[in-house]
Amino acid sequence: MNLINIDDLSKTEIREIWALAGKPHRSLTGTVAWSFEGNGIRTRTTFIQAFRELGLSYIELPNFLKTNERASDLAGYLDPFYAMYVVRESNHERLREFASVSSRPVINAMSCAAHPCEVLSDACYIEAELGSIETTKIGLWGPTTNVFKSWHELAAVFGIKIHHFCGPEFHTKNEHVLFRNISDESLDILVTDGWPSGFNDPSWALTREHLERLGNPRLLPTPPFSIGRELNFDPGSFSGFVGYQQKRVLLSVQRAILMRAAG
Repeated sequence: MNLINIDDLSKTEIREIWALAGKPHRSLTGTVAWSFEGNGIRTRTTFIQAFRELGLSYIELPNFLKTNERASDLAGYLDPFYAMYVVRESNHERLREFASVSSRPVINAMSCAAHPCEVLSDACYIEAELGSIETTKIGLWGPTTNVFKSWHELAAVFGIKIHHFCGPEFHTKNEHVLFRNISDESLDILVTDGWPSGFNDPSWALTREHLERLGNPRLLPTPPFSIGRELNFDPGSFSGFVGYQQKRVLLSVQRAILMRAAG
């Protein structure tokens, strides 16, 4: 099983991962090739903890896809040494190319175009806390990011509609995403993400007034968040803030993804 984009999985496979996240984990064998571009302190923390809990060893290969070597040659030489790859790589197409030629499972720990593990974890939390993902009214706030692209993919896999509040320059044709400016739509949960490089429109800083218009939904700010950019207030002071403990689900879901990938 590769996980480069959420729509690499079926709804059934996603629910199998969520089910595994709620069960005692089993031990695995083998070595993980671990390449992690940038900081990603939460994702790094929980993946390394998951490796240890599952009994997997790992070898760090810094920026191993940032080479002129063909993806097929990299895979040919490295596959005999590893059980799977977990890679954080900004070049999404390079990562997808490598996954297509490797004989081992490849998991995207974040790229410029997708953040599947983050979104699968948040959606698992929503399903556990608010009810079925298919009946929960989910909103996204702000310009399109890799996180929001993965939310769009999740909506398509489940055949649901989610609301995305953003400027018209980010609106696209997507039957599963309702693009709009702020409205009085009542939501169950609202997700924010850090603004992409080059975007700086203070009118899209989320306010308490915006939340009130949306029915004061639960607020899930994707970390790292910036007060004064995507948020104009401290989320910890908002009664609907999901809380820092919400991200603990990253560990259980990433662990489940590794188990599912191992077969």
